[in-house]
Amino acid sequence: MIEPEQINILIVDDIPANLLALESLLESQELKVFKAQSGNEALGLLLEHDFGLVLLDVQMPDMDGFETAELMRSNEKTRNIPIIFVTAISKEKQHIFKGYESGAVDYLFKPLDPHVLRSKVRVFLDIHLQKLCIEKANRQLEITVEKLNLANLKIQQQQQSIIEEERLNLLLQLAGATASELNQPLIDLLETIDLLKLEKNDHSPGKLKSSIKQIETSGRRIYDIVRRIQTIPHLEAQPGQMTSEPYNVTHPSVRLLAVEASDKDFLDIKTLVVSNPNASIRRSESINEALNLLQSNNFDLVLAGYFLPDGTGLELIKKMGTAGIETPVIIITGKGDEIIATKVIQAGAYDYLPKDQLHGKSLMKAIINSLNKLRIKKEIKAAMEKMADLSIRDVLTGLYNRRYFFEALEREISRANRTGTGLVLCMMDIDHFKKVNDTMGHLAGDMVLSEFGKMLKDWIRHSDLPCRYGGEEFAVILSDTDVEKASGVCERFRNTLDQRIFVYNQTSFKITTSIGISSLALLATKTGENLVRTADEALYQAKNEGRNRVVIQSRPTDFLRVHQE
Repeated sequence: MIEPEQINILIVDDIPANLLALESLLESQELKVFKAQSGNEALGLLLEHDFGLVLLDVQMPDMDGFETAELMRSNEKTRNIPIIFVTAISKEKQHIFKGYESGAVDYLFKPLDPHVLRSKVRVFLDIHLQKLCIEKANRQLEITVEKLNLANLKIQQQQQSIIEEERLNLLLQLAGATASELNQPLIDLLETIDLLKLEKNDHSPGKLKSSIKQIETSGRRIYDIVRRIQTIPHLEAQPGQMTSEPYNVTHPSVRLLAVEASDKDFLDIKTLVVSNPNASIRRSESINEALNLLQSNNFDLVLAGYFLPDGTGLELIKKMGTAGIETPVIIITGKGDEIIATKVIQAGAYDYLPKDQLHGKSLMKAIINSLNKLRIKKEIKAAMEKMADLSIRDVLTGLYNRRYFFEALEREISRANRTGTGLVLCMMDIDHFKKVNDTMGHLAGDMVLSEFGKMLKDWIRHSDLPCRYGGEEFAVILSDTDVEKASGVCERFRNTLDQRIFVYNQTSFKITTSIGISSLALLATKTGENLVRTADEALYQAKNEGRNRVVIQSRPTDFLRVHQE
């Protein structure tokens, strides 16, 4: 409890001797006694100081105690100060009632009993101390709430900032760039322009040429990075995506689940939601019911009260996380529940709304912000999956890259040895590919590689693994098969490629491929290294014998030519 240095008490009596007597009876270290001899003097002191109690004489000239009390009750500053009437009037009921109507909390009758006086004063001073304690606690709570508001706002801003920063970093990484890689040429470009401005009177051809060269170099570096970013496929918009309209849900079917036990509170929420034609709402009255609905239905967002029959909103968020449910949650708290709000945001809630601030505009804004956060998180997740995919795939052809090829080959060999199934490796090389680059340029070569990769994917099974081994060389791992079936697939692919006409810049041309096939079953030492080596040797033989053919390994040192041009 608060222990102030002294509590102010006011005694009002038109007789100085009575004031002195009361002052002597009340004298103590915890009280500071003020004295007034009239109602007007008392009112002046009341406006100037803060008092915990007033002892007010009823019978005074000009303005009696009843009138003084009524004026105190009419003033904002003094209306709640307790008044004890001190009177020598007989204890008539009518007189007492008038005193209580004027605002008295108690009566003391003259002559005063010192013990009664002190005990009654003690009671009201204790009440005053409790009031001060409550006021201090409220002020402290207001400060805490303000700090929590600022902390919650900061958390939300930091979350948004981190998400946006992560999106940019992922976008740059997907483009094979870094922030510093983009920043440096921009700085060089701006510095060169500033240098040109400073040297605008210097028309030296050498300096001008050097500056132009620097601008061209910086500009090309920026262009290359931007071009790489622009080639990244845009992620598809997720359900529930919002436009930039400030408070309108624009997706045709934003589905909300309200987890609310109170009929009144649900009705309030529903009234706000149904005012928007593009939003629908369904109710759950408990955490368990909500979890069942979320697992069997597609909801875009959850609006949950904090206190629920089988737990709290905090427990709902934790159980959703355990169940792998990623639907965003907005917690609707009671007035002043900022401590709860902080806990639920830290636990993963997308937003919170105090019930006393719940209206159409605030609710729609919270829904839009939450769905946008979810969309951004999904974009980041998709981008990270895209990055993981790009780390094992060749960007030009879309096939798996050399690094992934060796990982997959060891895995497939282990499986084939364990299950006793067949495993075949085909190594392919585009014939005279260098001639395409030299005569028509590298863009034509890129087009050939890309189309070759697409054809290869179309010709093999989903269970087979096509890879770009390097340059114009490709590899295909065929599981659960033998060399006869594999050679038939390769021969049909070779023949189809031989018949295809490629066109680049209105120039038509044809390409062919040489293929070497090896089988794990024919190897004495069944390792990935031996499988690749024998397939390479078969490919080498196919090229030496004139290209555009398939050669199959029959034994580790014996090869069978299948086709000769």
